Amino acid sequence: MPQQKPKILLERIALIGIGLIGSSIARAVKRGGLTAHISVTARSQESLDKAIELGIADSVTLDKVDAVKEADLVIICSPIGAYRPIIETIAPSLKPGAIVSDVGSVKQAVIRDLAPHIPKGVHLVPAHPVAGTEHSGPEAGFAELFENRWCIITPPPDTNETAIEQVSQFWQALGANIEIMEPTHHDLVMAMTSHLPHLIAYTIVGTATDLEKSLTNEVIKFSAGGFRDFTRIAASDPTMWRDVFLNNKDAVLEMLQRFSEDITALQRAIRWGEGDILHDLFSRTRDVRRGVIEAKQEKMYD
Repeated sequence: MPQQKPKILLERIALIGIGLIGSSIARAVKRGGLTAHISVTARSQESLDKAIELGIADSVTLDKVDAVKEADLVIICSPIGAYRPIIETIAPSLKPGAIVSDVGSVKQAVIRDLAPHIPKGVHLVPAHPVAGTEHSGPEAGFAELFENRWCIITPPPDTNETAIEQVSQFWQALGANIEIMEPTHHDLVMAMTSHLPHLIAYTIVGTATDLEKSLTNEVIKFSAGGFRDFTRIAASDPTMWRDVFLNNKDAVLEMLQRFSEDITALQRAIRWGEGDILHDLFSRTRDVRRGVIEAKQEKMYD
């Protein structure tokens, strides 16, 4: 019996940016045969050459306008700070019925920057695949990145339902679980689960670099699991995370204030030898860890 060909979901996909997430999308799409053509654009010819070398693009160009022509789905995989100039450049070349999506971890700012420039007849369906590693560049991607991870879709009010369904089907085909969420709520949730932990990691590793050189060297040499994990998180792309914090500052500051209050209470408990308070906190946090594992959200490459 002849092998059935993969079902093509979209004839042509354009990726703007080919770093970790963009290249992982391209690999997963190629693996599943989900499109007839992947067009890629990026800031450097080196990245485009690497995409061709890796076999994850059918065509490449430094010209964003050329990249999006005739594309059924355009996915912006660039730092959030670049979204507005990107959409201003490509908007006149988007074909009627096309879908514009993205992979950013902040959604209110994405809608703010993209929505005013979306042409009539083109659909904006922002998305956030909650997956990643500390690595970057076309070589860092892998097709399995999204498997059993969540992709949160945050459509603006009155978004075309068919377009939402197409984006949902696309991410499901890449192995992701789908959640539809209101953008403001998304940003608050991510501020706690992703943005604040990164901010803390950057701070702790930054503190280590400010120590006397001999002490810093020993901290690195004798890094145990805790500090080692913080260094992994703090090695994430600095441009991307700069833009995340600047574009989700209200939610991050709210969570940071809560964290500051909790750390002050913990400081008091340590100072006054309040072991029961410490034990209660550490017991509750163990339960959260078990919940993460039970939800199957524990992966070595996250």
